[in-house]
Amino acid sequence: MAHWSSRGNDLSFGRKLRDVNWGLVLLITLIASVGFTALYSAAGGDIDPWADRQMARFVIGLIVMLAIAVTDIRVWMRLSYVIFGIGLLLLIAVELFGRIGMGAQRWLDLGVVHIQPSEIMKIALILTLARYFHGLSYEETGQIRWLVLPLAIVLVPVVLVIKQPDLGTAMLLLASSGAVFFFAGVRAWKFLLVIVGGGSALPILWNFLHDYQKKRVLTFMNPEEDPLGSGYHILQSKIALGSGGFSGKGFLQGTQSHLSFLPEKQTDFIFTMLAEEHGLIGALVLIALYILLIAYGYAIALRSRSQFGRLLAGGLTTMLFLYVFINIAMVSGLVPVVGVPLPLVSYGGTAMMTLLVGLGLLINCYVHRDVEIPRHMSGL
Repeated sequence: MAHWSSRGNDLSFGRKLRDVNWGLVLLITLIASVGFTALYSAAGGDIDPWADRQMARFVIGLIVMLAIAVTDIRVWMRLSYVIFGIGLLLLIAVELFGRIGMGAQRWLDLGVVHIQPSEIMKIALILTLARYFHGLSYEETGQIRWLVLPLAIVLVPVVLVIKQPDLGTAMLLLASSGAVFFFAGVRAWKFLLVIVGGGSALPILWNFLHDYQKKRVLTFMNPEEDPLGSGYHILQSKIALGSGGFSGKGFLQGTQSHLSFLPEKQTDFIFTMLAEEHGLIGALVLIALYILLIAYGYAIALRSRSQFGRLLAGGLTTMLFLYVFINIAMVSGLVPVVGVPLPLVSYGGTAMMTLLVGLGLLINCYVHRDVEIPRHMSGL
């Protein structure tokens, strides 16, 4: 046991590089490659304007991911509160002078690039909660007074994101944060209390929703009521999913997407386009790749010796699962359309880079799985 502790706490750069889970890196690259081919098809068999940019972002993101993976995990723990503070300031900046697009104020225009701070907050929130709970004993985690601060840490950015408005991202922040609370040992009855309280407040919250958000919920329950308006997206998505059949229509042969019936085919509805062209077989293959990636993530969480590593890996993997589940359920008509991209496949700059940063931290937990971090290092 002492051998492993020494090995874990004193890793050289060369050993860290060898300890990178290259099978996981290959799996990530394979899923991203599915996205490149889908974006190529979405453009009618052209690498421009989506596939080439996505590939360039992925290469840059891959380098960043590996750099994050081999950085000492204790560095990320020390920086977690700073990263959260920066993310919070960026969310406030969006509220004050963010760029408005598609009816929402979610982006900051930095001249060279547009960033979506809510994407950054997804990682920052998990990092911060992992550090906070790392410093608590199991007994302290069970006491309500120690949960007030982390609840505030979660609710402040969630409220700011809801105001943008971006209900989908707010739901992701709440759910992935809840996973960290659960992995930290917070009792199940407390979750039940929050769920019951939230459910009873739904009639009140309904009055605060924007008209388009209310319409999304009503459309989810009955999309046929307005087939050419609010129900158009989901109805076309279902048609595309069904028309793909078992084996699909063939690469570049999807009629719903290439005849422009399918909206947002390069972003939110890219899974539908894949299913139309490659059928049930292609859809199940992609889902199987995601399941393997998620299984890798939870295995890393279970293998980590430090509480920080366990919580960080568990929270990041849950966030990845929620991305995949909500997107596929959304385009299948199982949940309302909330604008959640398909990880590594949908076109998007900030989402791609944020996800690769998160995966870099996940691999970091694997590389440093034997590092022991004392509780006192996590003090506020």
